[in-house]
Amino acid sequence: MWKNTEEMIERILKQKWAARPIEDATFWKNLIGWIRDQILPGFLTEFSNQVDEIIDIDPDLSEREILTKVTRHMVEFLGAHSASVRIYDPQTGQMLSYGSFPSQEQDRETYIPLEESVAGKVVQNRQTYLVPNILKESLYHDKGVIERKGTYSVMAIPLMITSFAPYERDTVGVIQVYYEESDRKFAPIEIQIAELMARRLSFVIARKKILEMHRANEKKEAIVRNIFMKLGSREGVKMKEIFNRVIPELADIINVQSCALFSVSDDLEYVILDAGYPTAYHSIGKRFPVASEPAFEVILNKRHEVKETPYEVITQSYLLVIDPQKSELVSDVVKKSAAERFVNSILYVPLNVGDQITHFMTFDALDQRQRYTEEEIEIFLFLGRELMKAQRMEQLDDILHDFKNPAIATAGFARRLKSLLEMEQSIEEDAKIKRYVEILLEETSRLQEMALSLYEVGKEQVVNLTEVLRKRFEINKEAIREQLKQNVVLTEGPFHDPLYVYCYPLHLERILDNLLNNATNAIPLKGGDLSIRTYREGKWACAEISNTGHISEEERLRLLEGEGRGRGLYITHRIIRLLKGKIKIRRGKKTTTLIVKLPLWDEEKAGSE
Repeated sequence: MWKNTEEMIERILKQKWAARPIEDATFWKNLIGWIRDQILPGFLTEFSNQVDEIIDIDPDLSEREILTKVTRHMVEFLGAHSASVRIYDPQTGQMLSYGSFPSQEQDRETYIPLEESVAGKVVQNRQTYLVPNILKESLYHDKGVIERKGTYSVMAIPLMITSFAPYERDTVGVIQVYYEESDRKFAPIEIQIAELMARRLSFVIARKKILEMHRANEKKEAIVRNIFMKLGSREGVKMKEIFNRVIPELADIINVQSCALFSVSDDLEYVILDAGYPTAYHSIGKRFPVASEPAFEVILNKRHEVKETPYEVITQSYLLVIDPQKSELVSDVVKKSAAERFVNSILYVPLNVGDQITHFMTFDALDQRQRYTEEEIEIFLFLGRELMKAQRMEQLDDILHDFKNPAIATAGFARRLKSLLEMEQSIEEDAKIKRYVEILLEETSRLQEMALSLYEVGKEQVVNLTEVLRKRFEINKEAIREQLKQNVVLTEGPFHDPLYVYCYPLHLERILDNLLNNATNAIPLKGGDLSIRTYREGKWACAEISNTGHISEEERLRLLEGEGRGRGLYITHRIIRLLKGKIKIRRGKKTTTLIVKLPLWDEEKAGSE
C-alpha cells in the first residue's frame, strides 16, 4: 500500500515549509494539507481501481479462480507476501483449502479443524484476527511450513457470502494475508482496506450465484419445454425421446457418456432401471440387488460407516465417484463397464418423495469431475423429478393403449352373452355362455391387472407361450368382429405345445396383443389372411404372426428399431428387451411375418440355481 515511503519523505523534504523547524506549527498544518492534496487523491484513485477490478472479475470463472484473483489484488495492494482462502464446510465441520496466491495448494493441508485454529476462530467470531508473530501463536499449529515460506505474521479477515435461497446456508470462510515481518504492527487502515476487499469479494460471488440461478432457471425451463413438447405429441410420452431431447441441454454442465433413472423397491432391497440414455447402454426394466453396488447402499443410507477417500465426494445431495477405477464404492462390473466406455467419473443423485428415496439418477461423465456446484445439483434434481413424472405418464400412455383390444373384446362378449341369456338355451349355447363368462372374467381381471401395473407388474413365473398366444388370438378374433373388419381369414397352428418361457404373464400378453393388433390393421381393406404358430428353435421359444400385406425394406428396418408409427411397437420393443428376447420381421411377396423369440425356460438349469 505504502510502497514508496522513502520517495515520499524525499518529496516532503523538498517542500519549502519542510525546511522550517518542526516546532513551527505551520509545518504540521502544511504536512497535513500536503498529504490531503498530494497523497490521498492518488491513494484513493489506486484503491478505487483495485476495488473496481475486484468487482469486475468475470463471474463465469470458477469460485476458486475468483478467490485466487482477489487474493492477488490483496497481496499486491497491501504489500504482503501471500494470501490464502479457507471455506467452512458444515458437513465435515472443517475448514477447506480453497485457493491461494501465489498458488501453494500442494504445500497446504486440505482440511484444518474449526476448533483451535486461527481460521476457525475468525469463522466463529466473524471478526478479523491479527497474528503479529506466528511462531508465538498457539492457534497456528503448522509452524514448520511457515518457516519454510518465510512468513511470520498474518492478518485473518472474515469472508461472508449470503445465500439466496431459504434452504441454503450462508457461506463463511477466512482470507489469511501473510507478511514476512515478525512482530508486525498492523495499521488500522490496512485492516479496513482488507475487510472492504473481502466484502467486495462477497459481492462478486453473489453476482456469480445470481447469474448461475438465472442460468439454472433457463435450464429448468428448457427441460420442461422439451418434456411438454413430447407430452403434446400424438404418439404420447416416450422416455427414450425425452432423454434424447433433454440430455443435450446439460452439455455445458456435464460431458455425459450416459445417464439412467432407477426406481427403488419399497423394502430398499432392489433397484429397477426405468429409463436410460442412450438406450443401447441400458437393459430397461432390469432389477439389481442394492447389495451388488456399494454406491447404491451409500445413497440409500444402508451403509452407515463409509470411509471417504480422495476418489469420491459424499454429500447429503449427491455421491460423486471421482475415479471409478480406484473407488471402493464401485463394483468390479461397473469398473469394467466404465473402462470400456471411457467413463472417468460417476454422479449419483437421490430423488426423494417426502422423507423416502424412491428414485435416483446416475450420470456417467467423460470428464473426471472433482465437485459439482449446488446450482448444478439443483438442475439434476429438477431433471430427475420431471423424468419421474414423465415416466409415470409413459406408463399411463402404455396402459391406455393396451386397454383397447381387451376392452373391445369384453364389450363384444358381453353383448353376445346378453343375447344368449335372453333366449332359450340349448346345451351347445350353455357351453358358449360358460365360455363367454370365463373370457369376461379373464379379460376384466386382465384390465384390472394392467391398471395395477402402474405400480407393479406381478411376479415372474413359468408361462406356456403357445397357450397365451391362442388365448390372445381368440380375443383379437373378437376385436376383429367388433370392428366389422371384413374378409379376414384366420388360421391357427401348427403349434409346439407346451412351449415354456419364464416372464411376467402381463408382459407377454401385452406383446402378443400389440403384434396381433398391428398385424390385423395391416391387412388390406379388401381382406386377407391372419395366422399364428409356435415352434422351438434351439434355446428359443418362438411365436410367429403372419398377415397379408407388404412392407418395404426401409419400413422393415424402422420397425426392427421400434421406430414405426403408433405406440404398439414401441411398447413391444421395450418389453421384449426387458425379457431378453428378440423380434424379427420377414417379408414375403404379399405377406409380412413377425417372429418373437424368448429364452426357452430350462427346468434343469432353473432347478440348479
